[in-house]
Amino acid sequence: MAPRPVRRGRTGGAGVEVTAVLRGAHRRAVFVTVAVLAAIVSLLPSAAALPPASRTPPPGTHVPSANNPGTAPGHPAGPPSVSRVAYPASVELESLNPSVVRQGGELKIGGTVTNTSGRRLNATRLGVRIGRQGAIDTRSGLAAVAGRTALGRADGPRVPGRTAAVAALAPGAVQRFQLTVPVPDLGLDGPGAFGLTVDVARGNGTVLGLARGYVCAYPDGTDPEPLHTTVLWPITDVPHMEALTQRTSDRVLPVFRDDALKAAFGPVGRLRRLVDMGEGQPVTWVIDPDLIVQAQAMRDGYRVSGTPGGTDPQDAVDGEGGDAAADWLAALRKAVHGRDVIALPYADPDLASLARGGDESLAGLLRRSSRTGRTVVDRALDTHARADVAWPAGGAVDGAIAAYTRRLGLSTVLASGGSVGPSAALVAGGATDDGAVSLDGGTTALTYDTTLAALLSQGSQGSQGSAGGSVTGAPARLRLRQRLLAETLTAVRELPYARRDLVVVPPRRMPVAVAGVLLGALADGQRAGWLEPTRFEVALREPEPGELRSFDGYPIALRASELPPARLAAVARDRRRMRALAKVLSDGRATAASVRAAMTRSLSTAWRGNAEGAGAYQRGVTRYLTASLASVRLVPKSTVVVAGGTATIPVTVDNGLQQDLTGVELRVLSSHPERLSTVDRSVEVRASRAVSRTVRVRVSAYANGPVRLTARLYTTSDGRPWGEPMTFTADVRSVPSGAVAFVGGGMLLIVLAAAVRLRRARGT
Repeated sequence: MAPRPVRRGRTGGAGVEVTAVLRGAHRRAVFVTVAVLAAIVSLLPSAAALPPASRTPPPGTHVPSANNPGTAPGHPAGPPSVSRVAYPASVELESLNPSVVRQGGELKIGGTVTNTSGRRLNATRLGVRIGRQGAIDTRSGLAAVAGRTALGRADGPRVPGRTAAVAALAPGAVQRFQLTVPVPDLGLDGPGAFGLTVDVARGNGTVLGLARGYVCAYPDGTDPEPLHTTVLWPITDVPHMEALTQRTSDRVLPVFRDDALKAAFGPVGRLRRLVDMGEGQPVTWVIDPDLIVQAQAMRDGYRVSGTPGGTDPQDAVDGEGGDAAADWLAALRKAVHGRDVIALPYADPDLASLARGGDESLAGLLRRSSRTGRTVVDRALDTHARADVAWPAGGAVDGAIAAYTRRLGLSTVLASGGSVGPSAALVAGGATDDGAVSLDGGTTALTYDTTLAALLSQGSQGSQGSAGGSVTGAPARLRLRQRLLAETLTAVRELPYARRDLVVVPPRRMPVAVAGVLLGALADGQRAGWLEPTRFEVALREPEPGELRSFDGYPIALRASELPPARLAAVARDRRRMRALAKVLSDGRATAASVRAAMTRSLSTAWRGNAEGAGAYQRGVTRYLTASLASVRLVPKSTVVVAGGTATIPVTVDNGLQQDLTGVELRVLSSHPERLSTVDRSVEVRASRAVSRTVRVRVSAYANGPVRLTARLYTTSDGRPWGEPMTFTADVRSVPSGAVAFVGGGMLLIVLAAAVRLRRARGT
């Protein structure tokens, strides 16, 4: 690969460039200091433009019109605001058309003004401002604009003659507005993202409220090297299917915790709409195979538990989402045709949690499940999916996580640019450049843009309804769209003539509203010409030598949401118990597959942020196994009468399972074999499902009276004990006198032999 051009450092705030031709530490320090001071001065608010209350804001003041998308855990998207202002009016932008301005035409800005104070506001006027610095040079500069709340010199003057009247507003009143500004009047000096401020002020210039955004300009004839953009399209959800099943005469019906997937697969559900929206788009589909399995189970018939995590299959009703699941599968099969498809490890396990607290048995469980998962995706969707991609939570990768992915046979890992990077800085100055990086051990990390990931995640918070939520309405959608456009356009301008890559990774459970904004922004960038879609396979070509970047421990926010070690240990115990259960079933493979899938779901990344749900699901699997193991037991008894020298003792085995019982044998031991012994060392036990079976064990009695017997079940495959032993008394009666004499003679011979040996020992 040809080396990429190197760009000298540029400060993130005010676009002040620090050149590399200065000599001497002192002169470098001076210029850096000047750059920092210039950035600070440019961010300071203009005291003359602020209302009196703004100069001494109360602590913790909330600004309703603050246009700041916030930060995701571990991925700051911008600095804190330089000041907080309690404006009496809230300005919200709801529309900005066109989203990308070209040569001429008009920019139409729509929104609302709300009186958030407790008093009447007299008539005011709305105005539009373009940032004084012009096109924002760096992505950190975009974050700085988003972080400001008070009007300052950096916001620039109002565009002359382009204001709109706002009538007097009573407390709580809302007025809609529409501003139309000819593009030439904005004074945009070329391609780039420009800070936009819409403020409402009195006639004396006192600002009563404002909203911020970005105007993206891309004049005709602009011809930089576009960003080669790879976009992932995740199709995942939290687990819903349990280990519990209900057997009928001709089939096995899975049991679901709830019927939430019925709505999600429905015409307006999140999962169905994501499939419909992604069809025909240049995206890479990232699919959890377990979701395919759950949809197939619903299509073929399923039950919904009356008590999630319960153990009684009769406490369930018929599910009603079969048709929706079938339609969803057909739509997904059509949508992914001819596209790149990634099959995640089965149930999308939390690799970071497992790397720190999982043992080898869980690694074996995941390897086996993942092999099944790829087959499921390929057959259900008629595709050839990649099955070697790991997606750690938050994209954070350290040495332990990288090693664990290799143990699972996953050679590609999706990693944030903060944890993985090239060994040599081929692109300097913090310029955007995602792409493939080769790590030690044969792992290839595909780094993705953490700022875009954080913005998309913030837009997803509180938006997980059946249809994906509204992302708090039109103002939030507009903010997200314009920020995405501004981020990608500014990334292009960082190095306009260098070929670079951009990898976009949305949140796992992407809401429909966020998906729509993302697709719209990508389409705008592609139509304008600064974005060019690229396939996943292309993004992985020619990886650069790289290394894991050192950081101060695993991110705290991510560690706090990990699956606790106690839960991982519980899953490991359940796996051992499942293997024991499978040994005694007539159809052990089917049951083992069902329980294995449920255990893997217990380890899903989808449980992050839902500790209560994760614990409840895992405990449900444990209860199912506990109840299944306890369903095969010996029916207690206290005393059985043995008449005569040779007899049979009945022992009842209760099979409460929904399958025929095989692979079990009964052993009975006598506390006094010289008085009563078992003829049969072991007796095979077979019982139909949900019935009790009485097994008869032959014994020989030699003396009258009570004898304690202990009965216990064992697995025939490895001779391990099954369940608890059962102790009872055999009351021997009517043993013939000859038998008694025989036993008495035997005892006398034993005593005489002992006496002779003792006498000889004394003589020597």
